[in-house]
Amino acid sequence: MKRQVIFDCDPGHDDAIALLLALSNENLDVKLITTSAGNQTQEKVLLNTKKLLSFIGVIDIEVARGAEKPLIRELIIADNIHGETGLDGSDLGTPLFEESKRSALEAMRELLSVTEDKLTIIATGPLTNIAILLLAYPELKEKIDCISLMGGAALGGNWTPAAEFNIYVDPEAANIVFESGVPIIMSGLDVTTQARLYKEDIERIRNIGNKTSNIIAPLLDFFSENSPPYYMSKDGYFKGAHMHDPCAVAYLIDPTIFNGITCNVSVETSGKLTTGTTVVDVNQRTGKVKNTEVLFEIDRERFVNMLVSAIGYYK
Repeated sequence: MKRQVIFDCDPGHDDAIALLLALSNENLDVKLITTSAGNQTQEKVLLNTKKLLSFIGVIDIEVARGAEKPLIRELIIADNIHGETGLDGSDLGTPLFEESKRSALEAMRELLSVTEDKLTIIATGPLTNIAILLLAYPELKEKIDCISLMGGAALGGNWTPAAEFNIYVDPEAANIVFESGVPIIMSGLDVTTQARLYKEDIERIRNIGNKTSNIIAPLLDFFSENSPPYYMSKDGYFKGAHMHDPCAVAYLIDPTIFNGITCNVSVETSGKLTTGTTVVDVNQRTGKVKNTEVLFEIDRERFVNMLVSAIGYYK
């Protein structure tokens, strides 16, 4: 039986790869896509989502606009990494459809209300939309099987020394999600920085030779060259482009390529130096309920093969 999915994202280069992976897999049924302001503004990530889906010919999935900004903070974007459009590096053309007339909240509420089976939420951006859903309709959390998210870290951040970007953008939302009681799978920096595409992997994707690979390879080139601390250094040494967001999808497809630990994760919302930190209680010091499967290891070769197969699935 297919796993029914709500995909909340902020494309973003690695979000785009994550969407391609989810939409190509026969065991995932993406019912709804919602957009979260993060890598770029809401306007731009929504446009990128529509462009990507139009490019691959998937125009029958509802795409709903999410929140314009975090719950209580001003929006921080990652244009230094993803560029002015949020998907710099390739031209995906013109969208062939309009977004839903319903908001992300309305669309998620309706879908969860009418479904007989539990749905899975994949979240690859800030958790604002998911938190709003849980606050507005707490009774619907019983309809959520799990939330597989990209965010957080046990061993240090990428936006501050302590915090990963997605959690840092809206720590209050993240705190609501982690404390919701919904089972969480956390693909944090500990595992996603191992999920690298090296130069030869990008060339392998380029050599697929279909329309999709011809667009995706330049996106990966841009992402590799513009992501601090520059994946391709000035001396030409290629450290690998981290495929953060696809990990949240890959786990649902094949959890055997990951190793993780079930433990409590809490989010710091008010620390002077640590706002946005995910406090991962690996050693069970707090006595709090274990609320999260935290991923720490990945079989990179099998992961890359999964991505290559997904891109080869399209025209």
